Amino acid sequence: MGFDFDREKRRELGYRLIDHINDYFSSLPERNVQLPLQQRTFGQLRDKLPEIGEDAAQVLDEISREMVDKGFHVPSANYFGLMNPTPTYMAVLAEALVAALNPQLATLARSQLASKIESETVRWIAERVGWCKVTGNEKPCGDKKGCDGTFTSGGNEANFTALALALAAHFPDSIEDGVSTIGARAIVYSSSESHHSLDKSVGLLGLGRRSLRRIDVDANVQLDLTKLERAIRDDLAAGHKPFCIVGTAGTTNSGAVDDIDALADIAAKYNLWLHVDGAYGAAAIFSDKHRDLVRGIERADSITIDPHKWLAMPFAAGVVLTSRPELLQRTFAITTPYMPKANVSNLIDNFKVSTQWSRRMNSLKLWLTLRVHGRQAYEELIDRQLKLAQSFAQWIERSDDFELAAPQKLPIVNFRVKGATEAESAADNAALVDAVTEDGKVWISQTVVAGRSVVRMMVISYLTDEDNLERLKAALLTASSRITAKARA
Repeated sequence: MGFDFDREKRRELGYRLIDHINDYFSSLPERNVQLPLQQRTFGQLRDKLPEIGEDAAQVLDEISREMVDKGFHVPSANYFGLMNPTPTYMAVLAEALVAALNPQLATLARSQLASKIESETVRWIAERVGWCKVTGNEKPCGDKKGCDGTFTSGGNEANFTALALALAAHFPDSIEDGVSTIGARAIVYSSSESHHSLDKSVGLLGLGRRSLRRIDVDANVQLDLTKLERAIRDDLAAGHKPFCIVGTAGTTNSGAVDDIDALADIAAKYNLWLHVDGAYGAAAIFSDKHRDLVRGIERADSITIDPHKWLAMPFAAGVVLTSRPELLQRTFAITTPYMPKANVSNLIDNFKVSTQWSRRMNSLKLWLTLRVHGRQAYEELIDRQLKLAQSFAQWIERSDDFELAAPQKLPIVNFRVKGATEAESAADNAALVDAVTEDGKVWISQTVVAGRSVVRMMVISYLTDEDNLERLKAALLTASSRITAKARA
């Protein structure tokens, strides 16, 4: 009846699970993403709460088999969907180790090595930004005074943290006395294509979601700089208090990257905080060859990056970095009598620089992957996925059935059915996506970019190769023929 197993039972169960995971990983290059449409079920489970336990090995085998046989397989090489990758196997092992050891990263006293690993991983990322180069015992950061950051549960928390830092920087009294001390509406600017975690964040910070100004994008799906400056001037004239610009490096819909250098110039001109939401695209800093995709990112005051996107980590892993590290404690630190204390001066308790209290060790999976594979593995991954996306975009441009709907910048391609009017486009695109995904073999999606319906495909798995792309192309052509034949009937 107890929770413990003896040594042999633990070993048996562990090996059974590893065998299931190993078989699953072996299947991923060819695995269908999901069941065919007619076999998918979405009803609730109705089993009663178990009063007496069952055989552990039998239950483990059953749930492993069911999750694989009936699951939606984001890690498949045939998944061309959202920013959800095939996790590295070292990351999977790291997650198992973290779950077993269950380190609590809230305080250094209880997580000396775990906290050091997180701090080192944050520094590695910051070094790729161009900050926090270690030289002896010093941390010079170019023209920055320093840098720091923390792992988060994902991009939502990272963006929230960054906006909280910006708010504290411009309106320090708001930390203790609330946003009413600002005395006017505090304004954040982002593009119309930026992530909706920003709407949540400004609302939760007490500013009100209407304090987020979404600025139209230009023909390159980048935040329109002229309209941004006009909005800032209009808000200043109206007595509002602008305090933050959010640039996006890799929008969810199209992979567009805002002109970060130009945004930094505008932020400096109006004394505004510049945050770069690079949850997806900021990973380009790990590539020497393609780092220019996020040119100017080192000029930001804060940056979001999600390793569980382009860096092939399992959920969940977000990171927020800042070149204004003193604001982390000013914004989040609090004194408690019950938190264990460590008599050290070079590291700060994690609960003092984060929205979280209890802290899972989300850094080990990235740290271990970098230790085993090195940065060069990401250099190769980023280059290969960009080439695959470029090849697919060129195929779309040559196609008689489809046309590009937005510039291809990162490994995301937006396209639409050729020849459709704007009124017909959404219906045609939806029909195409439904037809392609009906048998469950591959997965793409439909979305809206700059107000227009598009079909979206993304190269996100490190297992995806030309063969997988050929399978997707064949599915698209078959679906297009079906849609054309139906329209003529």
